Amino acid sequence: MEPDGSVRHVPTQIVVIENQYFAKVNSLTNSTYSLVYHPVTFVDVDRHWAKVAVNDMGSRMVINGIGNDLFNPDQSITRAEFAAIMVRGLGLKSTGGDTSFSDVKTTDWFSGAIQTLYQYKLMDGFEDGTFRPTDNITREQAMKMIAQAMVLTDLKSKLFAEESAAELKPFTDGNTVAEWAKTSVADVIQAGIITGRSPTTLAPKANISRAEVAVIIRKLLQQSGLI
Repeated sequence: MEPDGSVRHVPTQIVVIENQYFAKVNSLTNSTYSLVYHPVTFVDVDRHWAKVAVNDMGSRMVINGIGNDLFNPDQSITRAEFAAIMVRGLGLKSTGGDTSFSDVKTTDWFSGAIQTLYQYKLMDGFEDGTFRPTDNITREQAMKMIAQAMVLTDLKSKLFAEESAAELKPFTDGNTVAEWAKTSVADVIQAGIITGRSPTTLAPKANISRAEVAVIIRKLLQQSGLI
């Protein structure tokens, strides 16, 4: 809970010790904490493969719907939207101040999230100094950011030393992964956070969907022992 009365998600596990339930809060910042019961069920994911992850992340206030209890799971997601979800998922306190990118204004709704991820070294822009917040984010871009978050959650240190080529070998399009993303993609695959669109197709250049984002954020938190 923030001083202004607003609330934000903090990764939390419910654990049982001697038949008693306890909430284990995993926070990177100091704040006032309160348990919130916030069950969410999106009607358009009832038969969707990502139903459990979408409803769980919605209940934890990590992802938002589009209104009328709808989530639109197969829609692409922008880089700004992904940034906001990353901040909420990790329970980071949004920072203010001047932005680091020429196309992100301090008045933009996503400015705080992007600046927060930049300060934590979780998100990069482009060589021309832009962030391109309204561009759809690709799967390999998302995997790069998830891999950077794995360093913050200490999940990266638990991985085996492995050549990226070995993790990409099962995928017929593994050779299309950008050089700057190969190590990151290999890390998230090894960590069990992301899989291919099929057993042999990784689709690194494809836009990632809202459902896929819900799944990988949830898996990041689970594999990191945060939820």
